[in-house]
Amino acid sequence: MTNRIALITDSTCDIPTEWITQFDITIIPLTIIWNSEQFLDGVDMQPEEFYVRLDKDNSHPTTSQPSPANFLSAFQTAAEKGYKEIMVFTISSAMSGTIESARRAAEESPIPVTIVDGKNNSMGLGWQVITAARVREAGGNVAAMQAAAEYVRNNMVYYISLDTMDYLTKGGRIGDAVKFMNSIIKIKPLIYVKPDTGTVGASMPSRSRTAAIENLYKQFLKNINPEKPLHITVLHNAAYEEAKALADRVIKELKPKEIFISIVSPILGVHTGPRALALCGYNEA
Repeated sequence: MTNRIALITDSTCDIPTEWITQFDITIIPLTIIWNSEQFLDGVDMQPEEFYVRLDKDNSHPTTSQPSPANFLSAFQTAAEKGYKEIMVFTISSAMSGTIESARRAAEESPIPVTIVDGKNNSMGLGWQVITAARVREAGGNVAAMQAAAEYVRNNMVYYISLDTMDYLTKGGRIGDAVKFMNSIIKIKPLIYVKPDTGTVGASMPSRSRTAAIENLYKQFLKNINPEKPLHITVLHNAAYEEAKALADRVIKELKPKEIFISIVSPILGVHTGPRALALCGYNEA
């Protein structure tokens, strides 16, 4: 590594373990709160066990952001490991207060910290971190890493097909009118993350699982340039077989430069529920 720049992000990033190890990325876990129990995301509770319990447990979990102390400890460890600077990428500030904890911790950091609002979650955040890591490995400085990640952030296409609206309802993330309509006509929502604001928008819902997955694919394809090299993740909430079939289709029809399948963080699964599927990626310039 030419430049000693530490990379830190939060547990919603869904970056594969091998890349976390390869690029020495520090993951700050958010917390899952389930009745009187608390679990550190990805530490005390793994996604697979989370979705099994979510499907069966009548009580609904909530989430909590990391404390400034969690970030400060990571900053101090980075300095002890010999890093001279730190870059932090967090889940969208429109979705969580995680970035504020990082900012407060940065005031006491022993080395300089650059904090980036990822304006996304899951691999919409993770691809930014990986891009920054690759620029760093090629000798790029913080400014170059930030510029490369910004391109990825601005060009991210991220559509999520929910198997049910129930978990958005439980989390209070939708209005009463939509709740009422869902009680009459069960729909499978299609949502997406807006890369300019880091907020969630709604696309065309479907009535069946088959139609929902087809609509997911079509909307993703409509918003990405398949003529350019593609970096794509197929994401799932304990729906691996369907994710694998979707990935096979993407490989056959779009021939991406890079693709993998990842299970979604419990922190995000609290709101999206079991069996959600997503396509998340970007095209190169």
